[in-house]
Amino acid sequence: MAAALTVAEAFAHCEARVRSHYENFPVGRWVPKDKRPYVHALYAFARAADDFADEPIYEGHRREKLDQWEQRLHAAYRGEAEDPIFLALSETVRRLDIPKELLLDLLSAFRQDTVKQRYDTWGELLDYCRRSANPVGRLVLIVFGYRDPSLLPPSDAFCTALQLANHWQDLAVDVRKGRLYVPRELLDRFSVKEWDLNASLVTDGFRALMAELVARTRELFARGRPLCDRVGRDLRFELRLTWLGGSAILDLIEDAGYDVFRRRPRHGTAGKLRLAWRAWRWRSLPA
Repeated sequence: MAAALTVAEAFAHCEARVRSHYENFPVGRWVPKDKRPYVHALYAFARAADDFADEPIYEGHRREKLDQWEQRLHAAYRGEAEDPIFLALSETVRRLDIPKELLLDLLSAFRQDTVKQRYDTWGELLDYCRRSANPVGRLVLIVFGYRDPSLLPPSDAFCTALQLANHWQDLAVDVRKGRLYVPRELLDRFSVKEWDLNASLVTDGFRALMAELVARTRELFARGRPLCDRVGRDLRFELRLTWLGGSAILDLIEDAGYDVFRRRPRHGTAGKLRLAWRAWRWRSLPA
């Protein structure tokens, strides 16, 4: 089937896959039209792999599906794509000269999700983010034509901060699924037990733990903020909006007294409008 498809049809297939997924959000809405096919191809590749790692339908076959996905990735880099997603991906990596290691890192993180549900140290968690989040930022920069190596450290800090903010936002959801991203060393430092989390207990120790996690994540957001000022107009607004949205999740967690169990911190309609206004009125920091 794939051999009969044109590249344009393959890109259209990826866009349809992205828009039909139940976790759909406006992927590519702020992306210039000529770059959207590449974003859709990369997202379709990563979205499917993430589903292999998480969706119940793949239980018992997760590793096999991810191994097959990696084999197809290698084939795509050889110009031997066999289905629409990889036909579009092959064209994307050829046109944009995307390092294969970025996509392999994503697959490595998805594999880790299938076997690892706890983290002992902060360093372990950051290594996971290095492979699960940071490649996304680097891919975005490549799609938009930014290849200055000095952009990579703030991009990595930005992406790690976003992922950590999402982990703290979804702590209650993850606990119910049997997954915990808070490192064991920090749980022990603040005398928080897993059964406290399972019981949704918001103790003084838990609040102190969450305050520490929020502070560490804010530091990463601060290190990533310069990226929002160093890119051009084609990417600047979206990065600023994303940075503000992630940082504001930390504000919501604090405003709730760190109680992420009773109500998931999230932006309502009014909050999203305020974020857009702040992104529009953004003031760059002195160099």
